[in-house]
Amino acid sequence: MLLQERILMRKIRNREKKKLKLLKLKQELAEDPHSSDTGVIEPSSICPKQDISSNVTGSKRKEKRGETDERCIDVTKTKKKKKSQSEQNENAENGTSDSTNNDESSEIKGPDDTVDSDRPVPIKLETGAPFSALEGHVCKKTLRAIEEMGFTNMTDIQAKTIPLQLAGYDVVASAKAGSGKTLAFLIPAVELMHTLKFKQRNGTGCIVITPTRELCIQTYGVLKELLKYHALTFGMLMGGANRATEADKLYWGLNIIVATPGRLLDHLQNTEGFMVKNLWSLIIDEVDEILQVGFEEDIRKIISLLPTRKRQSVMFSATASFKCHALTTLITGMRFEPHSVGADVKSETTPATGVTQGYLVVPSERRFHVLIAFLRKYRKNKVMVFFSSCQAVQFYHDLLNYIDVKCLCIHGKQKQEKRTKTFFQFSNAAEGILLATTLAARGIDIPDVGWILQYDPPDDITEYIHKVGRTARGVGGTGRAVLMLRPEEIKYVRYLKKAGISLNQLDINPKTPVVDNQGPMEWLIGRNFHLRKLAQEAFQAYVRAYRSHRLKHVFDADKLDLKQVAKSFGLIRPPPVDLQTDLKQNMGPYKRRF
Repeated sequence: MLLQERILMRKIRNREKKKLKLLKLKQELAEDPHSSDTGVIEPSSICPKQDISSNVTGSKRKEKRGETDERCIDVTKTKKKKKSQSEQNENAENGTSDSTNNDESSEIKGPDDTVDSDRPVPIKLETGAPFSALEGHVCKKTLRAIEEMGFTNMTDIQAKTIPLQLAGYDVVASAKAGSGKTLAFLIPAVELMHTLKFKQRNGTGCIVITPTRELCIQTYGVLKELLKYHALTFGMLMGGANRATEADKLYWGLNIIVATPGRLLDHLQNTEGFMVKNLWSLIIDEVDEILQVGFEEDIRKIISLLPTRKRQSVMFSATASFKCHALTTLITGMRFEPHSVGADVKSETTPATGVTQGYLVVPSERRFHVLIAFLRKYRKNKVMVFFSSCQAVQFYHDLLNYIDVKCLCIHGKQKQEKRTKTFFQFSNAAEGILLATTLAARGIDIPDVGWILQYDPPDDITEYIHKVGRTARGVGGTGRAVLMLRPEEIKYVRYLKKAGISLNQLDINPKTPVVDNQGPMEWLIGRNFHLRKLAQEAFQAYVRAYRSHRLKHVFDADKLDLKQVAKSFGLIRPPPVDLQTDLKQNMGPYKRRF
């Protein structure tokens, strides 16, 4: 029998014995008709160890009665005293607490609930202030870890939000991509756990929720470095990982957890031993992305499963579209108005200042030729190319590697192990090409990315900002971003301009000729079954994604020249496509054949 099972059985036996003893005392008290005070136990009728034998002498009987008089006390006081003593004994023997046990030893008593006006005044920090300015408010262990991570000065979002969180305020913050949001919420969270003296037996005190697995891995890596000199336990929960291993770690206690919404909800509903009664901090990163990808219902269920006690709630994002009052009310509890930091619409619709942005106008049949020329010219840089579908990413990855243009790819249909390996491989490389979907557009920090090419136009402004934000990260970072458009899509530039994003039109450099490889490409795909199948699937996914674009007046699928689009996939003729229209318009699917 496992140690935990033995401890649990011992507790059950002790509790049953106490219940039987108290029940017997109550029954004997109820049967005594001469008792004038029902709260006092009379020795003659209740004490079970009283000797009433006729062979016992009067003196002995008197002595025995004196002993019983000392042992017999008020029933209600006895119950409370024995209960408190037994709980203390159990805690001393076991040393640890199970999630179903509400012993006081595992209960963390945090700051008192106070109204907003009674909370301490946050310290004032200027942008660029050194992290040493936090001395006295952040423990030396954390400051030492920050110094070893190579960070010396605070960014704007860090200087504004860290003091508020250290003072216990709820925060709703937005800042540009690459501005240091991860450290901005992890430093106060670690300090809170350190101040409350969290132990492994206390369970989980802080939960950080991220929308994607890649962002979860990255946040976990930063947390691991930050806790280098702390004794706090921490872990990561995400889809694709071993659930049994995660459940075992949760049983023994993880003080700080970084998780994706789906896997976190799964553990809250199904994992025994997951203790969240001591939760004092809930952090949600990239809130707008969580809402866009359909995790809002999961977040609501997660909130309902967490304890209703007062906790600090923090929400971060790179855009302001997440300002949903209902969700903010749900997450923070609205015990007082959360502080909004960096909520400037102009700054949120502007990518990092170090990014040079432009667009190329390329006909459908020449798009792939321009892509090859672009990648070959900048192969000594780190380049990220974004596509609209997983099928397109996989097709162009296999095709480019087949013709000796080495590249990596990452998309949602890959296994988690492959995605993680690719992510770290590209992050650690000095040069390379990464083909990706919007999966790699959120929050992940890949250093030294020089070029961003959006091969397929993004669905909205928020998506555009996040993709461009993969370059020019950090203070003083620089990078270049290019958007590829068809001549019919030029209205998209005006749409971005209205949102405050200005793009310069770029021309193909005559010194870098674009070679027409259409014939050899069609010959290769026509004779390679694997590539031909991928090309057909990528074409169909492209048309469906085009059909579902939000800007119908710019991206009109009915005006697509499918024969010319098929050429960009190396197909002689376009395959049949099922275009699933919007169900809200009560329009069924239809098929266009060629």
